[in-house]
Amino acid sequence: MHTRSAKEDTLQLIREHGNTESAGVLHCFTEDWDMAKRALDLNYMISMSGIVTFKNALDLKEVAKKIPLDRLLIETDSPYLAPVPYRGKSNEPKFVREVAEYVAELKNVSYEALIEATAENFFTLFKKAGPFLRG
Repeated sequence: MHTRSAKEDTLQLIREHGNTESAGVLHCFTEDWDMAKRALDLNYMISMSGIVTFKNALDLKEVAKKIPLDRLLIETDSPYLAPVPYRGKSNEPKFVREVAEYVAELKNVSYEALIEATAENFFTLFKKAGPFLRG
């Protein structure tokens, strides 16, 4: 689910129509910690895009620090929102590394720990992808 400036509406839709037994994802997350916490409580995962690397995304950086590793995803949102140092250019999937490195630093964990956790989260959320992507 992609939401922007619609916290209460989004949370209401999740409560009314979401399946809290099976996790969903708030993609390209840009909201505050209150929304993240409430979505986490509803069994949703939170996905960080290149926006978290932007200089003025101070609140989002704080959210990224607080999200538990087992509920975090990393994305590029290609072709938009390229992370620093590519900001302003067309985004590419290969830039996900910059997002992951940045979030790992924010969370004070190793890059390897972050990508291992987020990969596991991906396969937990998207169970049908496992046989195709894991070989």
